Amino acid sequence: MFKNYLKIAWRNLWKQKVFTLINVGGLTIGLTVGLLLLLWVQNELNFDRYNKNVDRIYRVTTNIHVNNSNFISSTVPDPMGPTMVSEYPQVENMVRLLTARDIMVNKGHETLWEKNGTWADSTLFDVFTLPFIAGNPKTALTTPYSVVISERAARKYFQSTDVVGKILHINNTADYRVTGVMKNIPDASHFHFDFIMSMAEIADSRGNDWLNNNYFTYLLVRPGTTRASLSASVKAVVRKYLGARYQELLHINLDELEKQGNYVHYDVMPLADIHLYADKADQTAIEPGGDVQYVYIFSAAGIFILLIACINFMNLSTARSASRAKEVGVRKTLGSLRKQLIMQFLAESWLICSMAMALALLAVALLLPFFNQLAGRDMNIRLLYTPRIITYFLLLLLAVGMLAGAYPAFFLSGFKPLQVLKGKLAAGSNTKSIRSGLVVLQFVISSVLIIGTFVIYNQLHYIQHRQIGYNRQQVLVLQNTYPLYKQVRAFREAVLKLPGVEDGTMTGFLPTGQFRNSPSFFKDRNADVTTAFTTETWSVDEHYIPTLGMRMVSGRNFDPEHFASDSTGIIVNETAARLLGFKDPLDKLLYHPINDNVRTLQAYHIIGVVKDFNYNSMHQAITPLFLWLDEQRGSMAFRIKTGDIPALVAQVKKQWDAMVPGQPFLYSFMDDDFNAIYRADQRTGNVFIWFAALAIVVACLGLSGLAVFTAEQRTKEIGIRKVHGASVADIVSLLSRDFIKLVLVAIVIATPVAWYIMNSWLQDFAYRTAIPWWVFLLSGSIAVLIALFTVSFQSIKAALMNPVKSLRTE
Repeated sequence: MFKNYLKIAWRNLWKQKVFTLINVGGLTIGLTVGLLLLLWVQNELNFDRYNKNVDRIYRVTTNIHVNNSNFISSTVPDPMGPTMVSEYPQVENMVRLLTARDIMVNKGHETLWEKNGTWADSTLFDVFTLPFIAGNPKTALTTPYSVVISERAARKYFQSTDVVGKILHINNTADYRVTGVMKNIPDASHFHFDFIMSMAEIADSRGNDWLNNNYFTYLLVRPGTTRASLSASVKAVVRKYLGARYQELLHINLDELEKQGNYVHYDVMPLADIHLYADKADQTAIEPGGDVQYVYIFSAAGIFILLIACINFMNLSTARSASRAKEVGVRKTLGSLRKQLIMQFLAESWLICSMAMALALLAVALLLPFFNQLAGRDMNIRLLYTPRIITYFLLLLLAVGMLAGAYPAFFLSGFKPLQVLKGKLAAGSNTKSIRSGLVVLQFVISSVLIIGTFVIYNQLHYIQHRQIGYNRQQVLVLQNTYPLYKQVRAFREAVLKLPGVEDGTMTGFLPTGQFRNSPSFFKDRNADVTTAFTTETWSVDEHYIPTLGMRMVSGRNFDPEHFASDSTGIIVNETAARLLGFKDPLDKLLYHPINDNVRTLQAYHIIGVVKDFNYNSMHQAITPLFLWLDEQRGSMAFRIKTGDIPALVAQVKKQWDAMVPGQPFLYSFMDDDFNAIYRADQRTGNVFIWFAALAIVVACLGLSGLAVFTAEQRTKEIGIRKVHGASVADIVSLLSRDFIKLVLVAIVIATPVAWYIMNSWLQDFAYRTAIPWWVFLLSGSIAVLIALFTVSFQSIKAALMNPVKSLRTE
C-alpha cells in the first residue's frame, strides 16, 4: 500500500514540475540553513568535549571586589591546585598552566614567532585528553627545559613527527629537549597550544604565594563529586590560607571584609561551560570565548527559517488545490477513504522532504568551506553524522514532512465530492484566515530578521567610528621588541629619523594589546583595607600619550626634565579619578606595596588625568587605569604619516635587521588590531545577514504561492471585471491590496518583537547605539517592497489573462 502511495506521489510530482521545483527548492534552502546553523550550534556546544573526563574537570576562577574596584580572572594563586589535591580526597588531580602568550623559536639561522606557548605541570596529560604520537605522556613534562610540541609544530620545524630527543632553542634563553609530540588540539577547544614547556623550570610554581593570581588551575574530581561540593571546598581553602594572609597583612578577616561590602570569591566553572559562559570582563582568558546568546539567536533563526519553508509548502499545496479538487472528488466517489487520501498527500510531503533533505546535505557539504570562513571556525561535516544527530535528522524529516504536509492533506481530503465535481470548492472558503495567518507569520519572522540585520550593522558601524579616546589610524606596532635589549632606545631614535615617522613609544601596554597588570594600591600609608583598591596599571614612557593621540584632561604628561619626581608619578584616567573620590586628584598620594609587602609601601603622586579611552572590548565599560613611568620592552608603536606604507615598513625592517639580525620582525597596524577585537562580532553579524537574506528569499516563495492560490480562486472575478472595463493596473491593485495589508499587520507585530530581541542583544555592549526609529520605517518599507514585487508578477500574469478563457464555462 505504502509503495503505491509513493508511486502515485512521484507521478503527481513529476506532472507538476514547477510546483515540485519551487517546493523542493524552498525546503532545500530552509533545511540547508537549518543544518548549517545546527552544525554551528553543535560546534559551540561541543567545545572541550573531546576530553574523556570533560564532566569531571573544573577551572578555578577569581572574583575580587574591594571598594568599588573589581578584579575578575580565570587565574588563581600558585598553591591553589596542589592544596586542593593534598587536602580534599574528592580532587583526584590538578594541572596548572602559565601562559607564555608569545615565544620565539629558532629554526636553523632563523627565529620564528609563535603565539601558542605555555608552561604546564606534568599532570597535564592525566587531566586533559591530548593523545601522543611520540613520547611518554607520563614523563614528558617531569624535567626542566623539556617541551611537548604539536604535530603541526613538529612538521613545521622538523618535517617529521619522529622528533623525540631533538632540541629547540626557545626565547633566546635555553635549549629545550622535545620529549613528546601530541596530536593537534581540536578546533573546538578553549586553548590551542603548539609548545608546552615543563612547569618544573618555574621556581614560583613551587611557592606559597596566596596573593598573586598567575596560574590557570584545573581540577579533576572523582566520579560523583558535585560542583556545589567542590565550590564549597575551594571556598574553605580560600578562608584557611588566603584569609590568614589577609589577617596577617591587613588585620582583617574575610567575614569582616564582606561586612564592608567587599568580597574575595574563588569558585569553579565546569570545563564544558568555559567557552560560552566565562565572564566577558575577564581579561586574562587564554583565548576569546563564545557567547551563549548567539547560540540562542541562531537556534531560533534556524527553526524560524525552517518554519518559513514549511509554510511555503502549505501555501503552494493549497494554491494547486483547484487542479487536484476533481481528483479528490473522483477518488472519494470511487470509494477512497479520507485517511487513505491523507496518507497519499503525506506520502507526497515526505517524498518532497526526502528529496529536499538529500539536496540539503549535498549543499551543506559544498557550502561548508565558505561557511567555515564566514564563521571563523573549522567545523567538520562529520559532526552531523553522529548517532544523536542522525536521529535528529530522521525526526526532523518526519516532523517537517508532517508539519508541511498535514495542513494540505487534511484540507484537500476534506473536499466534499458532490460540490467538487460541480466545480464548487466550498472547503477553500474556510481556510482564508489560516492562509492569511501563515503569511503574516512568515513576514513577522522576515521583518524581525530585516530589523535585526540593520541593528547589527548599525552597532558594528558604531564600534568602528566611535570616539575611543585615542587615534588608532596610521600607527605601526612592532611586536616583541625584547631582542633589542639595551639597543631599544637607539632603535627608536633611528626609526624616528626616517621620513614619515612622527613619534614613537616603547611599551607592551597598548590599548589593542594583550599585556595586563592589576596591582593593589592604598589611599593611606597605614594600608587600611577600607582604602585599598586594585586597578589596571601600565608601564609607559613619556612618548605614550602624544604618540597615541590621547588628551590630558588636567595636569601634565610625564616629562624627562622632571624624571626624579616623575619616577614616582602616576597619570590616572577619568574613571580612576572618579573611583578615588578626590575633588582634585592632582598631587594626591597613593601607596603601592613593594614586592606585595603591605608593610613596605612606595608613595606615588598623581601628576595628571588622561581622558578615558577604550582599552577593553566595548562589551565592557571603561575601568580605572593608572599609567606610571617605567621601561617595558614588550612592543613599540610609531605614529606615521606617509603615502607609501610598504616602503616605510621596509625601512624600519632594515633598521631592525641591522641591530638584531636573524630575529623575527613582526608588525601590525593598530587599526587592524582594533578590528581583530571585534572580529567575532563581525563574523556573527555576517552570518546573520546571510541567513536573513535566505529567509527573505524563502518567504517570497511562500508569498508567491499564496498569490498563485488567490489568482486561481479569483479567476472568474478577474474575467468579469475585465469585461466591465477594469484595467491591468486596477486588477494588480485589487490582487495586491490584501497582501500588502497582511504585510503591514506583520510589520506592526514584528516591530515590538524585534525591538525587544535586539535591545536585549545590545545590552551585551557597554557602549552601544540606540535603535533609531528609521530602522523600523526602512525595514517595513523593504518588507512591503519585497512583497509588492513578489505578488506583482502573479498579479500582472492574472490581469493579462484573456477573460474569454476564464468565463467560457459560464
